[in-house]
Amino acid sequence: MSAAADEPIHRRRRGGFDIRPASGTEAIRVADDVWLSEGLSNAYLVVTPEGRVVVNTGMGFEGPIHKRLFDAVDRGPVRYILLTQSHVDHVGGVETFREPGTEIVAQANNALCQADDARIHPFRVAHSAPFFPTAVDRAERNLHVQARPVPTRTFVDRDAFELGGVRFELLATPGGETVDSMVAWLPDRRIAFVGNVFSALFGHFPNLVTLRGDRYRFALPFVEAVERVIALEPELLLTGHFEPIEGAALIRRELERLRDAVLFVHDATVAGMNAGCDVNDLVREIRLPPELEVGEGYGKVAWGVRAIWEGYAGWFHQRSTTELYPVPSSAVHADVVALAGGADVVARRARERLAAGDAVEAIHLAEMAIAAEPASRPALEAYLASHERLLEEHGGRNFWETGWLRHQVARTRRALEALGAPGDARGRGDAPAPSPGSGS
Repeated sequence: MSAAADEPIHRRRRGGFDIRPASGTEAIRVADDVWLSEGLSNAYLVVTPEGRVVVNTGMGFEGPIHKRLFDAVDRGPVRYILLTQSHVDHVGGVETFREPGTEIVAQANNALCQADDARIHPFRVAHSAPFFPTAVDRAERNLHVQARPVPTRTFVDRDAFELGGVRFELLATPGGETVDSMVAWLPDRRIAFVGNVFSALFGHFPNLVTLRGDRYRFALPFVEAVERVIALEPELLLTGHFEPIEGAALIRRELERLRDAVLFVHDATVAGMNAGCDVNDLVREIRLPPELEVGEGYGKVAWGVRAIWEGYAGWFHQRSTTELYPVPSSAVHADVVALAGGADVVARRARERLAAGDAVEAIHLAEMAIAAEPASRPALEAYLASHERLLEEHGGRNFWETGWLRHQVARTRRALEALGAPGDARGRGDAPAPSPGSGS
């Protein structure tokens, strides 16, 4: 096999920065009688002589676009809507497609997952906005069309039905992005609709924890989900984002690589825990070997290490008694700054650390200075410069990391603009500090 043929698939697929709301002008044929409409997550149409099956429906405001494209292909009755998971970008357009007699099919944990989304909706919106500002804005302005469907048919582990001579098998894969994740499988055609079971970007390390906020995802159930799909031996993989993956050998190779990469990180983390290593040391040290290269455009190995650690051991790391109490270190930042001689002194030290290549350490120092004096121009400038350095060094690789860095740069620039020109006293007492820990 040539080196090019064995090249990890993530190198030639689109990434998280290419995920955009539905705007297509025609559905894309991906197999005989199977059609794709791209959006914030892919929607699929399967046409049979006895009616249509829709797999995922996009956000509520995307539903009419998906429906228009699918209706241009075939206008048969929608007999089934299959939901590969309960995230809002999969279920939102259900009411657009639902007709009298349409079965809404989901794994049995669907209601639990939708309840989570509803319960923390304001939190989720605020913490998603830094990463999906346009989509969040459109969704909030169109909440009236966002479905929260109640499935008419659920299953625990397996289900199956036949329509127009096409057999559909449904398999629970709770190790995916949600505990109601499932795969829709067409066994006679070797086609698997996997949604985001393997995270949003196929070929990348899974997002075991999301920066926008969600339940932890666990490594070993994820591996079980991968192995369940491997056992199907699919020849066409239809994912939650972008174009299909074709070819049984390629699919098996990529799934085995992904499985082995997650197992490697899991086992190395557990070994480090049992050896008494500090979690931050493991985050720095654990790296995948070249033969297990997967992308890090959505999840990251370093974040996976921390998620695995805390998934087993929780938030108490036994480093400090202060972990037990609701008093963050920032509560004494102003005291430290006062002892050091003031915010400008600490900001100057932050600049020195940045000049030495220590951008994260510089942010720690700048945050101390900002806590003591929110309108300190030198502190805000050091904070801005440190984030700009991280963005220059790391931006464009991981969707979430890049989104957060861009967000902090923009917010800090706004805070500096509110101070006016250097030397201008206007607004110094009211300047909006960037509140480093905030996601809004």
